[in-house]
Amino acid sequence: MAISTKRILVSNDDGINAPGLEILERVARTLSDDVWVVAPEGEQSGAGHSLTLTNPLRVRKAGEKRFAVSGTPTDCVMMAINRLMSDNMPTLILSGINRGGNLAEDITYSGTVAVAVEGTLAAIPSISLSLCIRPEQRTKWETAEKFAPDVIKSLLALEWPEDVFMNVNFPAFAPEEIKGVKVTMQGRREIVGNIIEERKDPRGHKYYWLGLGRELGALGEQTDIKYVREKWITVTPLHLDMTHHAARKALAPSIEKTFD
Repeated sequence: MAISTKRILVSNDDGINAPGLEILERVARTLSDDVWVVAPEGEQSGAGHSLTLTNPLRVRKAGEKRFAVSGTPTDCVMMAINRLMSDNMPTLILSGINRGGNLAEDITYSGTVAVAVEGTLAAIPSISLSLCIRPEQRTKWETAEKFAPDVIKSLLALEWPEDVFMNVNFPAFAPEEIKGVKVTMQGRREIVGNIIEERKDPRGHKYYWLGLGRELGALGEQTDIKYVREKWITVTPLHLDMTHHAARKALAPSIEKTFD
């Protein structure tokens, strides 16, 4: 059975004023007449699947069916489905379009992906979408806007396994350079040590700026990293179950015991 687009929730981690959110909202409106936007008030990149427990949340109405939340992407989804849209839940959640790819281990840090995770936990079909970028080059928003509708429609026409959401990445190339769409597996980079740069503010107090130190590592044959570099749009099905089932079965004979 095709996934319903009767009511769509759009969110992100780049914030309510992000250009990628504006594009995804336009895409969503080609699929439904009932589109809601609930996004962070400011940028929340790297927030992962965090939520706000020690500070109050404030919600600002930013337009018709548009709301800005003073919290994380996860807060936004929770606020939408438990408060703002609780009388009529979304049938689909779209997250992004993130400025920057969410590939390989990026998914563990990504607030964009976290929106889809939270939606899936609530049993709502969810898709995260990201646009890869290259240093010192213009962001190719037109690539994401051109191909996102067809990719989303193709995914919605299928029946997904339980607890699965879709992670889509568009390459950092112009539309005419894109080769097509590949269904991929999550890749893995080599972590070579994070960068923690020490600086001083105008009053002489120390502060630190965090950066990620990463190398490409082994690209693999069917990974998201490999294919976006080769100018393919990637679709990676991700699963909420983080259990390593082979290890569980191997551990059981040695670890399991009954106490007298």
